Amino acid sequence: MYLSRIETADERKDVVLFDYIRKSGDNYDDEKIFQRLYDDNEKNSFYRLKNRLMREVNKSLTLQHFDDEPVVYIFRLLALVKFYLNKNALKPAHYFLRKAEQKAKSIENLELLDIIYGEFIKLAREQVSINPEEYILKRKENLMNLSRMRTMDDILAAVIYRLKVTQNLGTTDSSVIHLLQKTIDDFDDKSLSSSPLFRFKMYQGVSQVLLQTHQYALLENYLVKTYHSFRNEKLFNKNNHETKLQMLIYLVNSLYKNSKQKLSLEYANELHTAMKEFGNMLYDKYLFYYYNTLVINYSKTNKRKELEVLAEMEKNQKINSNPFHRQFILLNMSLAWFDLKEFNKAARYLSRLQLLPEFKEADSTLRVRIAVADLMTRYELNDTDTFEYKYKQLKKDFIKELNDPVNEAEKKMAEILYQMTHRTAGKNKTLDARVKKLNAATGDDEEYGLINYKSWLKEKFPALLM
Repeated sequence: MYLSRIETADERKDVVLFDYIRKSGDNYDDEKIFQRLYDDNEKNSFYRLKNRLMREVNKSLTLQHFDDEPVVYIFRLLALVKFYLNKNALKPAHYFLRKAEQKAKSIENLELLDIIYGEFIKLAREQVSINPEEYILKRKENLMNLSRMRTMDDILAAVIYRLKVTQNLGTTDSSVIHLLQKTIDDFDDKSLSSSPLFRFKMYQGVSQVLLQTHQYALLENYLVKTYHSFRNEKLFNKNNHETKLQMLIYLVNSLYKNSKQKLSLEYANELHTAMKEFGNMLYDKYLFYYYNTLVINYSKTNKRKELEVLAEMEKNQKINSNPFHRQFILLNMSLAWFDLKEFNKAARYLSRLQLLPEFKEADSTLRVRIAVADLMTRYELNDTDTFEYKYKQLKKDFIKELNDPVNEAEKKMAEILYQMTHRTAGKNKTLDARVKKLNAATGDDEEYGLINYKSWLKEKFPALLM
């Protein structure tokens, strides 16, 4: 589209090169396309073509996306200011500079405002209608705010570092809050602790550290206190509405991790109510996350209710049109039916999942776990022929993955299932040893298999695994 603005009767070499690069992907061969476009003695022409193509692609990207992101848009406005100043066109330069100031203010980008005010002061030398004193004062005030913001970033960096290296945090939020306040005091800017902007930045930093380090009890307590504090002080508004929704999702998930399903569902309802605020501004964007909070909680408390939610998700075109969401729905439906011992339905949904075009692009570890869950389902159905076929397929398709320590439990479980399918009457010592070994190596955590291997084996070998 970008190139079509210039009409030409001849075949465009840059278009041919572009199409070849796009279609060949990892199989791109410099020499092959060079031979197609040029004679052997025209290497330099080929390199110039490649450089020109890169320049044209980036120009077209700039034109297409200059207003997608506020900061990029502001840089474009500043580029226009420079262009008009170089042409000595002061009025349009002034116009675009004012637009840049308005946009930078709206997103509170203090670094860009500092540049913009500097440009205003320079422009005042040429245009008497601009009072430089106004912008000198603005720049001074902005520099104070910028210094304050940098202090916030310094404190936040120190807090995150101390959280990561501190190993003796207690199980309540008081230990985290104490660490935060001590860090603020150490950096000697007590006024920051009451700044809404600083408190939101602090929440984002602390929650990420606790989430990454899997400190879910601390995360839960910190989020409960912080969320209610922000809400009671009326800090939430339209501009930070997405942060509110994100905070509620973190809270729901941490409660779920801490086995507090009832309370987690209560906050899920609060999340759904919040999604409707400001005219459903972010409702569609967060609908999948809301449904996800219901699915994970009902998977522990009410399988039938979980299936109802998943069926509702499947009917929603906006959700089901997303490949990742579609895989999520089919996988969780199969697991729910398995837990309800409706193995035919579980097998049907697993087959639908594995037939999705995008399934091949899914994470290989996930695909291995799904393959093992499929073997468990075929075992329950006593479907020996399909089990044999799928077992061979697993061993063939995932040679590399089954030798990866990450998938050690899957490898052992597949071997156990194979022996269970082929065992003869009487005791099988090799099978018993393998079952005991896998049981000892894994905990009760659901991470060990999409269908908990330990729980399933205890059901099959109650005398062996007491």
